[in-house]
Amino acid sequence: MFELENEFVKYAVIGDPVAHSVSPAMQNAGFMAAGLDERYGKYHVKPDELADFTEFARHNLYGFNATVPHKSALIDLLDEVAPAALAANSVNTVSVRNGKLYGDSTDGYGLETALKEAFDLDIADSRIVMLGAGGAAQATAFEFVSRQAAHLTIVNRTKSKAEALAEHLSGQSTVLTALGNDETDLIAQAITHADVVIQATSAGLRESDAPPLELELLQNAAAIFDMIYKNTAVLQYAQKHNIPCADGRGMLLHQGAKSFSIWTERRAPVAAMRAALDAALNK
Repeated sequence: MFELENEFVKYAVIGDPVAHSVSPAMQNAGFMAAGLDERYGKYHVKPDELADFTEFARHNLYGFNATVPHKSALIDLLDEVAPAALAANSVNTVSVRNGKLYGDSTDGYGLETALKEAFDLDIADSRIVMLGAGGAAQATAFEFVSRQAAHLTIVNRTKSKAEALAEHLSGQSTVLTALGNDETDLIAQAITHADVVIQATSAGLRESDAPPLELELLQNAAAIFDMIYKNTAVLQYAQKHNIPCADGRGMLLHQGAKSFSIWTERRAPVAAMRAALDAALNK
């Protein structure tokens, strides 16, 4: 079912869809800058093909990244999963060693590093509002709690899903609040007191998408980070109102660099990877 593109492709990204992924451009720039022969491809893997792909990877690849919708489903197919990735119920990086598959998550690290780079923001003791409670939010929310953020407010269209995520994350020092999208007064209050608002929904992937909440609620935000690496309605609002903001390319860069380091056991050539990522996104 799955075949190697060529003998040098030993890493890849999988997803459904995956054609839009710019990870190959970024990772291949990293491999070339590091003087490594291995290359990085992409595989369109549907949910019912995931088990077959993991067996293909076990025998043919050195590692792979996973994106939507595979980050949780992968866990039961791996031989070992890092405790933090298991707790977050999310794996985006798989290493193949001696025929065994080892799962990890670099999403939280990627976002934490991007926030530091964009806003000089340290997670510890910070107050964060996260829009969304789905797969993209889970690993990063766990990172905030493990890094001892002071307060994390999770806002979601379906409040019960925000409550379920908050319950899953409970037991740490971080104060957790779950809100539904219709609780506008409480959302506005949380945003006013937050150090950053994280847009973690899929809203904005398509130009026809409605914003994840009423944009006017963002007017008092100190900073806004959108995980999507497009100029979304949220980012356009931030730019119009002179609110410090950043898109998701920094997160993509740093989670990818962390994956590179896990696989190769060497420092990632971040500058080369950043240049290739920017070039791919600006096409």
